[in-house]
Amino acid sequence: MKICFATNNPKKLEEVKAALGKEFEIVSLAEIGCSEELPETGDTLEHNAFQKAQYVKTHYGVDCFADDTGLEVEALDGAPGVYSGRFAGEPRSDERNLSLLLERMRDKTNRKASFRTVIALLLGNDSHAFEGKVSGEILRKRSGEAGFGYDPVFRPEGYKETFAELSMQEKNAISHRGRAVRTLADFLKSGAAGKNQSS
Repeated sequence: MKICFATNNPKKLEEVKAALGKEFEIVSLAEIGCSEELPETGDTLEHNAFQKAQYVKTHYGVDCFADDTGLEVEALDGAPGVYSGRFAGEPRSDERNLSLLLERMRDKTNRKASFRTVIALLLGNDSHAFEGKVSGEILRKRSGEAGFGYDPVFRPEGYKETFAELSMQEKNAISHRGRAVRTLADFLKSGAAGKNQSS
């Protein structure tokens, strides 16, 4: 099955391809000729994911899925949440976002946080949503070189390593995006996608 993943983030694309496996041909925005910035004006992860997927479906006429991910930190009342990618403003910068998060968390004793991913799938005339979540804590300094975004400061529950210290396979097995993608893959592989049932 050929389907567009509405992203041009190479690391995110690589993660999703690895999680979905070879049964699916996943193409990026660049591969369908989409070079413009996708709209993300919603105030929830769900809204943003569907907004991006709908833009691609409307303008390029291809089945697609889009994701939106937020880091929700207890001590910051759930921030940065839906604004995780632009926490430190535009242009987007993982480094500035990380620095701002560590600064805001400097005096916080409650380090609990969770990553949440929502995937919006537009297939034929139907729409579906899938979610994945992982809990953990925010460290006081960066650790690890792999991954992207907030991975160097997020340590998932039950692990000594941050997401940035885990291999892609290890991260996919437990991560928010990995869990959401597996739910998506289960749906696609089950044949439910062809039954015109929306969720």
